[in-house]
Amino acid sequence: MTETKRRSGGHEDEHPEGTPAQPYAAFPAAGVHPGWPPPPAHAPSVGSGHRRKRPRGPVTLLAAVALVAAAVGGGTAYAFQQLTGHDTTATDTATPVVAAGKKGDVANIAAALTPSVVEVNATLASGSSTGSGVIVSSSGEIVTNNHVVSGASSVKVRTSDGTSRTARVVGTDSSKDLALLKMEGASGLKAAPLGSSSGVEVGDTVVAIGSPEGLTSTVTSGIVSALDRDVTVSTDESQSGQGQGGDEQWPFQFGGREFNGDTGSSTTTYKAIQTDASLNPGNSGGALIDASGRVIGINSAMYSSGSQASSSSDAGSIGLGFAIPVDTVKADLAKLRAGSTS
Repeated sequence: MTETKRRSGGHEDEHPEGTPAQPYAAFPAAGVHPGWPPPPAHAPSVGSGHRRKRPRGPVTLLAAVALVAAAVGGGTAYAFQQLTGHDTTATDTATPVVAAGKKGDVANIAAALTPSVVEVNATLASGSSTGSGVIVSSSGEIVTNNHVVSGASSVKVRTSDGTSRTARVVGTDSSKDLALLKMEGASGLKAAPLGSSSGVEVGDTVVAIGSPEGLTSTVTSGIVSALDRDVTVSTDESQSGQGQGGDEQWPFQFGGREFNGDTGSSTTTYKAIQTDASLNPGNSGGALIDASGRVIGINSAMYSSGSQASSSSDAGSIGLGFAIPVDTVKADLAKLRAGSTS
């Protein structure tokens, strides 16, 4: 997997405009003189009569509200929060955050999404684990991989501006390798917009943001190189993996082979998005983002040429990484928020 683990004693470091209704002429309401010619079979040409006022019913009102909401964007989310008392979450909208003219521009995507990706540091019985996480609510809810925080006695989260806070594990789902954290005392954070993974296609441009080897807010880019890859991970929190050189990586299976050690007897398999965007230890739990700036996956595993080697000096990304589809994440959020620890 793509989190970094260290033994104890180691160092850690356009809105469409409404089309105006076409005016039309009104016919005489009553009484036609016998000597007058009969009325025309069709309405007279535009402008030859009085304009009828278009009724302003509920549909018109709703359309106006929708246009205003689209125009103000995030302001509506804030107003909703104030009026209802509910926290704004990334699932409230999948509106692209990158302007149409900048679609696919890595620099713009990075600038927009980096504040929504954090570094996650977990203290374990055997040492520590460093991974990444994606902010999904303004109050500090964070989605990450279960294997990043599995068995953790404490968790710290560092945002892109360098702020570090304690976080607690709200819920976990080992069958999907997902976990939800909550930062203590956080508010006004920038939640990442969650897109849809159902429309992802091979060849789509993607950007990955995370903290490989503890290097916070590292950005890489590439394409979706395959879909529906079967990735098998351990569901046993005591399974620590067999890292080299003091750096441990969570074990996983792919293509009939094991990487980063033995996955053990308790495993689960999920369908993953494959990408050639560079992923390294510590990217686990970070964001895989589409060309419009929407999260389409949670990075979870990397294929490393050094995974089965005797030295970690050969380890590193060779362009095969895997991410949990965001549709899986969205379907699991309610369960995680309810405190499930499966």
